[in-house]
Amino acid sequence: MSKIGTYFSETRNELVNKVSWPTWPELQSSAIVVMISSVIIALVVFGMDFVFELLMKQAYEILK
Repeated sequence: MSKIGTYFSETRNELVNKVSWPTWPELQSSAIVVMISSVIIALVVFGMDFVFELLMKQAYEILK
């Protein structure tokens, strides 16, 4: 049981004293970058899906 207590004590100490937490403006800017990146990736995937759908429709028309 002593090892578990030591583990939690050291974990708390590390989180409080050793971890460098971002400031609020840093956190906001990181969140904005993530949101913009997500939208860009979603648009790229949508575009690829749309083009693939058009190509498949053309292929099916040729094979009819």
